[in-house]
Amino acid sequence: MESASTEKPSGVSAKCRDTRVEELWGLTSFFGYSTNTFVQAVNLLDRFLAIMKVQPKHLPCIGVCCLHMASKMVEEESNVSPTHELIRISQSKFTVSDLCRMEKIISEKLSVEPNAVTALTFLQLYYSAFTTLSAGREEIPSIGSLEAQLKACLCQLVFSKAKPSVLALALIAQEFEALQSTALSKIVQQFQRHLKISDSELLHWKELVAKCMTKYHSSECNKPDNKKLVWIVSRRTAQNLQSNHFSVPGLPTIPEGSWDESESEDSCEDMSGGEDTPFGSPGRKKSEAHGTSGRLEERSSSGERRRSGGSSISLMSGGQAEE
Repeated sequence: MESASTEKPSGVSAKCRDTRVEELWGLTSFFGYSTNTFVQAVNLLDRFLAIMKVQPKHLPCIGVCCLHMASKMVEEESNVSPTHELIRISQSKFTVSDLCRMEKIISEKLSVEPNAVTALTFLQLYYSAFTTLSAGREEIPSIGSLEAQLKACLCQLVFSKAKPSVLALALIAQEFEALQSTALSKIVQQFQRHLKISDSELLHWKELVAKCMTKYHSSECNKPDNKKLVWIVSRRTAQNLQSNHFSVPGLPTIPEGSWDESESEDSCEDMSGGEDTPFGSPGRKKSEAHGTSGRLEERSSSGERRRSGGSSISLMSGGQAEE
């Protein structure tokens, strides 16, 4: 990695950056981190990429490191995931020591502040003011819905160039326009004049937000917070996992009925009276327990063959099952 002032042909593309931010969103949802943690992580990532030339191969470590640093700043200590667990779930190839070294580099290059002002900070302030000024007379979207839209916007590099105060107001203004509320529109204009935001600037970011939301709400959008973890394993590992899955017998569900002590004693007496029959049960003869339908044969472990009800399963040395 080199500073941004140094000319270097390699670098992280916008698509690569956006993909990494989407993965951070998925990790945030998986570990139950707050929206503030995600926003702070994206803030650290974009600031670091703005001053450093980074090779794409280093981006996974940088992204996970930013999320880990943000979680330590925002979350309770007991809720912060261990570094090795974070690396394992992110399916990254770097080590814990690599993550610690990267954390040191980011801390040296950036002025890491626990309470950094972000677009989420303004969004929450605006929402609190709108709730107070409307006094329940107007129905406004929930803060959770607005936060989800903000996270979707942050997954696109273009929004990293917006001022936090402008982006938050553009997001609220675009959402309130759909409600067609004159009262809420007037409140937006008051904030715009107070913050000295020009009409052209606000309109520009409103259009970008609307375009992003159209894509986000489309059926083709694979939302990062709903993505499933996918593990890539070798063919041999997949075969072993499959054979182990089918070799485990299913156990019947134990009913949660009342325990009858007298029936338990009778059952124990019947089982003890079965002499050499380990499968003896009330009302069942010894010959029935050893009938062909319940025959069970076992052989040596080197080529173990089991037969039950006429079917046979041969367990090979590699752990594969052959029927």
